[in-house]
Amino acid sequence: MKIAIVGAGAIGGYLGARLSAAGEQVTFIARNRNLQAIRENGFHLELEDGSTLHAPEANAVQHMAEAGVQDAVLITVKAHQVVDLLPEIGALIGPETLVVTMINGVPWWYFQRLQGPYEGRVLESVDPGGRLAAAFAPGQLIGSIVYPAAELIAPGRVKVIEGNRFTLGELDGQRTERLERLAAAFMAAGFKAPVSKDIRSELWVKLWGNLSFNPISALTHATLEEICGFEPTRALAAAMMAEGQAVAEALGVRFRITLEQRIAGAAAVGAHKTSMLQDVEAGRALELEALVGAVIELGRITGVPTPTVAAVHAATSLLGLTLQRHKGRLQIQAG
Repeated sequence: MKIAIVGAGAIGGYLGARLSAAGEQVTFIARNRNLQAIRENGFHLELEDGSTLHAPEANAVQHMAEAGVQDAVLITVKAHQVVDLLPEIGALIGPETLVVTMINGVPWWYFQRLQGPYEGRVLESVDPGGRLAAAFAPGQLIGSIVYPAAELIAPGRVKVIEGNRFTLGELDGQRTERLERLAAAFMAAGFKAPVSKDIRSELWVKLWGNLSFNPISALTHATLEEICGFEPTRALAAAMMAEGQAVAEALGVRFRITLEQRIAGAAAVGAHKTSMLQDVEAGRALELEALVGAVIELGRITGVPTPTVAAVHAATSLLGLTLQRHKGRLQIQAG
């Protein structure tokens, strides 16, 4: 398959390198030093077991038109960065191209191809003005849940922290031939790629943790292990998750694990910094609306109150604005 990776960061690099090494025709959309490194040396992975994987055939371009129409386009940028792709991404997409959204949080397409009273509704928190809904044909979209943790440690080099599972699903829950073909390519590259008939319910299991642990970590600079091990923040996360669960269930989602099991799973990850905490330390824009703001909006739509989520969202929003205003970053350093 011809596969474009739009976002050659940690997850995009992990995916692209393995897919390229497995024989797929992979093109990274990259910039600056990352672009140069991939062009000169391909992509390198440092795997969990200490071994390395080199994908020398991986290609990289700066402008999407250089890559041309693809069989699949994997969008691996942050949720708030997708709108920035609109001027160019159409060059990658033909009538049969699969557009796979591999981003955290509530996606702009949440109500697309979803039967019920909210079908086709635009979520302003993640898609102001409906620009994304208008730009991408719902019938070409594939949802995905990203479970691995990885870090871009140098241009063209990613360190895998843990995990290799990427769940895939059609927005309408169908098990299609095109979806099976994409999942087969992922599995041939060494990934677990289960096909879900209810991608939104699985999305909520991950979002359950992201909506709570990410902003709490951004505010406290604590790891997952520390948040779960400190009773007041564990209770705060549980309260946020309970509100999120009530919203999800009002939308017809059914959770297959308990809230306590989800917290235990986060604690088991250990001394891991969430992506939002990493963004605070690096001075990057926070992926807040897709992870937290959208849950508040969904609560308003369904009539479910989310006071705890809203309070944490307000504090984290101000932190993000303060960092942007001062073009600063926050990081705790040993004294």
